[in-house]
Amino acid sequence: MHVPDGFINAPTSAVTGVVAAGAIAVSLRGARRELDERTAPLAGLVAAFIFAVQMLNFPVAAGTSGHLLGGALAAILVGPCTGVLCVSVVLLMQGILFADGGLTALGVNITDMAIVTTVVAYALFRGLVKVLPRTRRSVTVASFVAALVSVPAAALAFTLLYWIGGTTDVAIGKVATAMIGVHVLIGIGEAVITALTVGAVVAVRPDLVYGARGLRQRLRLRVNGELVDANGSAPSPAPAPAAARSHRAVWLTGLVASLVLAGFVSFYASADPDGLEKVASDKGIDKKAEEHASADSPLADYGVKDVADARISGGLAGVIGVGVTVVAGSAVFWAVRRRRSDDASPARTETTV
Repeated sequence: MHVPDGFINAPTSAVTGVVAAGAIAVSLRGARRELDERTAPLAGLVAAFIFAVQMLNFPVAAGTSGHLLGGALAAILVGPCTGVLCVSVVLLMQGILFADGGLTALGVNITDMAIVTTVVAYALFRGLVKVLPRTRRSVTVASFVAALVSVPAAALAFTLLYWIGGTTDVAIGKVATAMIGVHVLIGIGEAVITALTVGAVVAVRPDLVYGARGLRQRLRLRVNGELVDANGSAPSPAPAPAAARSHRAVWLTGLVASLVLAGFVSFYASADPDGLEKVASDKGIDKKAEEHASADSPLADYGVKDVADARISGGLAGVIGVGVTVVAGSAVFWAVRRRRSDDASPARTETTV
């Protein structure tokens, strides 16, 4: 659902840019509360994983494909504020390096794909977790429903932005029907990917899942083949070195999975246009679309320039994208985490004195 340049007029794009900047500023402050020594490294990995999975377009209807948006997944794994930052990092890397999503439309894309999906998904997720039995299975079910709803919510948000500042004269009813209809189908794919990913992490390290915190059921993790209590209340908690090894194993597994998905599996992704591209073509809202400012980028369109073999070109581009995203994301979250530590230091010093 990456909106290109020319779909939304300049005033509306500017306003959404201000909204996006404000949301990122708020999210930076909120992420200080969400991130700790366990989840800060995971946040950069979540951004890289979202980048990788977004390369895997899956067919949803005749001639139409969809891909993960990622807001629900990020919010549930690392928190809503951190989730907004994760998706924003991905969109920034895609826009600058891969000419995916207009640069003048960056505010539109962050508002739509990062803010709306994250806020809607996490609000619904928290509501479901409160009424469902507080078990790991409930976390997975709530993840599925939240992700499913977040995608048509983003489609509705785009429709409203188009109604306010669209550059072509197309009936808003036709745009809304087409956008929401196809993105309900895409939402099913989003829900499956989100639930499977959240369920997998909950199964091995539930303490790393932000949305699983506060469950009444004791959360346990497997260390050296044995289940131990994750909240520290068990008589024999896991030794710190063993817990650290478990954390590194999760991180390395996630990174390898991201590299494989982007570097190899992406070659087999659907080549059909995604939901927005299909609707734009069918309804004529792409008449004033503009060429991307980074169209001549060496990595434009997810391929490496001057590499003739399509499989190698796309694979290299995917691997580079995962690497750049995990480095950029990790740098952002390391800085946020360090700022939290710096802010807490005077309080600790004063208490000690």
